[in-house]
Amino acid sequence: MVGMVRIHKYGGPEVLTYEDVDLPPPGHGEVQIRHTAIGLNFVDTYFRSGLYKGPVLPFVPGNEGAGVVVAVGDHVNDFHVGDRIAYATITGSYCEARNIPVGGLVHLPASIDDRTAAAMMLKGMTAQYLVRKTYEVKPGDTVLIQAAAGGVGLLLSQWCHALGAKVIGTAGSKDKAELAYANGCDEVILYREEDFVHRVKEITKGKGCDVVYDGVGQDTYPGSLDCLKPRGLWVSFGNASGAIKDFNLLLLSQKGSLYATRPTLNTHIATKEDLYATANDLFEAVLKGALKIPIHQTYALRDVQKAHRDLEGRATTGSTLLLP
Repeated sequence: MVGMVRIHKYGGPEVLTYEDVDLPPPGHGEVQIRHTAIGLNFVDTYFRSGLYKGPVLPFVPGNEGAGVVVAVGDHVNDFHVGDRIAYATITGSYCEARNIPVGGLVHLPASIDDRTAAAMMLKGMTAQYLVRKTYEVKPGDTVLIQAAAGGVGLLLSQWCHALGAKVIGTAGSKDKAELAYANGCDEVILYREEDFVHRVKEITKGKGCDVVYDGVGQDTYPGSLDCLKPRGLWVSFGNASGAIKDFNLLLLSQKGSLYATRPTLNTHIATKEDLYATANDLFEAVLKGALKIPIHQTYALRDVQKAHRDLEGRATTGSTLLLP
């Protein structure tokens, strides 16, 4: 029997139930892994609530983890019992052990520990494609990162700083602002006390930003657009405050021939080659010290309901882990 968190109906944190379930042997093209650490991400709340539809109910939520291969199915050549692995975007991580297709797995370098890996795969690869592919951040660029003290926000702040950009962040408290400063932000705006649009215009002397990375959603739209230079890029990659309901395409022309995009990690790691390239670039940034992975909270897997409440209540910073 294996401990798993399952969702039988969509709703609040109370729908997350911890159960003991039989686990069959791995199938064709699969390995069985024992999780050592599981990443908690805001996107998990979208699947729990039904904003994003998961597999057929009931299902095991979670999209990120690290662990050890304990059994190997047929037609698997690249992974062996004892291999340390990590993954992201493969639903079903909230469990002690699972069977998983090998196509989405990567081997972990010996110098990256399991907890760091579980905390960084989804957020870190998201940061990688945002600064390398969605908009290629360059020295001299000015970027705005909404919710700079969040899990992705801290990594974006570090990476943009390392690439030579001027980094402006927003945060909801002085403690979070200090955290954002410590992770590469040059300026931090307390959005509960200040008009972030006005402050961005002050900081940039009216020029605006080259790119805005916005994982907040409803609360920062359309304000994020007003923080951009003419022909700047608004990158909406999350909905922490709720989904944007009435996106007005005409605003892009009215506010300076702006560009807008709504990318996802899945598209950027859809092939094995893209997955390995993205993960290896992330590993290299961590090993060189350009990125530090801040694990600020851990919860027992059985306490997943509290973890979700804290996450949605904005009581967390950096990365959060569930421990089997």
